[in-house]
Parts: sequence; structure tokens; C-alpha cells
Amino acid sequence: MRSAQLDRYVRDAAIVAGGAAAILLQVADPVVAHGVAERSAFATDPMRRLRHTLSFVYAVMAGDERQRARAAAFTDRAHDGVPGARDPDRQLWVAATLYEVGHSVQERLDGPLPAALDAELLAASAALGTALQVPADRWPADRAAFDAYWRDAVAGLAVGDDARAIARELLQPRSAPWWVRAGMPLVRAITPTLLPASLATAYGFDPERRARAAWMLLRALVRITPRRLRTLPARRLLATL
Repeated sequence: MRSAQLDRYVRDAAIVAGGAAAILLQVADPVVAHGVAERSAFATDPMRRLRHTLSFVYAVMAGDERQRARAAAFTDRAHDGVPGARDPDRQLWVAATLYEVGHSVQERLDGPLPAALDAELLAASAALGTALQVPADRWPADRAAFDAYWRDAVAGLAVGDDARAIARELLQPRSAPWWVRAGMPLVRAITPTLLPASLATAYGFDPERRARAAWMLLRALVRITPRRLRTLPARRLLATL
């Protein structure tokens, strides 16, 4: 059973600020990039992948058994015919990016997580992969094991043409709602800081440009936003499952 602290963490929409970084990490794997380029529609419906990803994350991490099962079944069906989408190695990498980016955003906003919550979050995040095809014993047992996995995985990535095209569509959305476009300068400023330096360079980003001011602004926005509004996306998406 998850603790109240973990439930509070996973329902906080502030971690969505790292969504673009998570996607760019995922598509730095050429197999994932090819699948996303083939099946996703960032240019015509830039919110679709975000909604689907958030629904899956909220269901797995904060939902009940019925919601988790429905979200996993929907995601599994969406993977039909996508090369590599049911590969446990790729699913493990996608799950790892969701954990790592969310963890990094939270620490940048609020400082280091308490040790007990940090360990609980890592353990609970295994379900982001095991709800699909990742065997339970593949998820790192502790933070040291995760860091070792992360270093090796990042070293094997290669940002290709598919990934760069996805990055352009993701960070310069042409068909997004106005309120999404209004927030994109902030997203573009913080996203490179959430990537390993080698990947930020491969995407052509300058990680230091405007980053400090952007993080200060985001911290201020989070502090003045009522908790009920910060958990609204989780409540709305869980209600659809």
C-alpha cells in the first residue's frame, strides 16, 4: 500500500514540467524514436501522447486495481504493430525516464526527497514497466542499481533524425491549445537541464540558456498554485478510466 506522501507526490502536476524531457530521453533510443515517428502525431495532436502517458502514470502510480488494469490494457493495445513497443528493454527504458525525470523535477522544485519516500518512489515506479511486459526482477533494486543502469543506458543512446524531428514538433507545437503554447518558452528553457549533457548537445540545446530564471519562475508558480489545482489533472484523467 502506498503512503500518503507518495500519493501526494505522484498526483502533483508540477512534475509534468519534465514531460518533454522524458519524451526526448525515450526517443534518444532509435527504436523508440522510429516507433513514435511512425505512430504519433505531435504536429497535428501534440497533446495526445501527453494525455495517454499521464493517464498511464496516474493509473499505475495512484489509481486502484481497475484503473491500473484498464490503463495497462489500453497502452498494450496502442502498442499493436509498433516495432519494439513490447520489447522489455525498451519498456524498461521508458519507465526509467519517467521515474528519473519526475524525481529530478521534484528535487529541483522542493529539494532532496526524504530517504524513505525516495526508496518508496523507486520501488513503486517499477510498475511503470511491470504493468506491461517488463519482468519484476529487471527493475533496479535500489538507487545505486538504478544509477548504474541509467549510466549504461544513456551511454548506448544515439539521437538520430527521427528524434530531432520529434523534438522540433514537441517543443514548437503548431496545433497546441493557446495555453500550451504560452507555456512552451518555459518548457524549452528547462528541458535541456533535465537531459544528460551529451544528449542536450546531440539535440543542439544550450542547457544553461535562461535555465536559472526559468526554474526560479517555475518554483514561484508552484508555490502560489493551490494544491487542488495541482492535482486536477490526476483527478480528471483518473476519472476517465
